Formats: sequence, C-alpha cells, structure tokens
Amino acid sequence: MKELSEKLLSVIDTAEPKLRSISASDSAKPILPGGWSRKQVLGHLIDSASNNHQRFVRASLQPSLDFPAYDQERNVGLQAPQEADWPLLVSLWAAYNRYLAHIIARLPANKLDTVCHIGSNPPVTLAFVASDYLTHMIHHLSQIAAADGNL
Repeated sequence: MKELSEKLLSVIDTAEPKLRSISASDSAKPILPGGWSRKQVLGHLIDSASNNHQRFVRASLQPSLDFPAYDQERNVGLQAPQEADWPLLVSLWAAYNRYLAHIIARLPANKLDTVCHIGSNPPVTLAFVASDYLTHMIHHLSQIAAADGNL
C-alpha cells in the first residue's frame, strides 16, 4: 500500500498546481455540453474522498464491510460545489487526499483482503477499493485535463 500511497501523492502534487491555474470562471463552465463543470467534478472527487475514507477505516476495523451505494448525481446536487469557491475546492481536495495517502500507507496488511460490499455491486477487497480509488481519481482528473488541455 505504500507504493499506492506514493502514487496518490504524486498525482496530487502534479494536479494541484494545474487545478489552481484554472480561473474561477472556467471552473464553473461545463466540461461537455450539458455535463458537469470542473467544480462539480472536483466536488465529486471530494465526496469520493470522504466516502472512501470511511471505507478504508471501517474495513480495517471489521471482519467485513457493508456500505451503502453512492448516488453521485444527488450527492453533487445536494453539496452544490458549483456554488463553492474554486480555490477552496482545490485546497480541500488536495489536503484530504494527502491525508488519505497517509491512511493508505498504513492500512494493515492483514486487512487488505477484507471483503467490502458497496451497494449492490459485487464484493471486492479493501485492497481493490484503495486501488480503484486512485483509478477513479485519475479518470476524473483526465476529464478536467481534456477540457483545459493542460492537466
């Protein structure tokens, strides 16, 4: 998990200055017509950090994990990142993920095979949840990059 943690830190260190270079007005524009803005995508990544934080910790403390499904549209709608300050979103995303890298590096090796049930999805291991978290983040950062051509 230490390698995954270091990769997460590398992604944050690369993306953060590029995210900060996006203007407030550009951050509010949809990436694709009718789609989410950069603010909404980053808000979704913050929400993902929050949900996965709980998954990492709870799966490490229990014999298995049962966690509710994630309704991304309703979560983003309710939390309204579109109305939040862009520098606040970038700072929160970066800081929260640095803390998650700290946690991931310390996940107990004997808990990495803990079975996690998330909504109606097939069961996965804690190791998969942690690895998939980074894959998910990179996917969404790539969406922001494609819109700006600079991440």
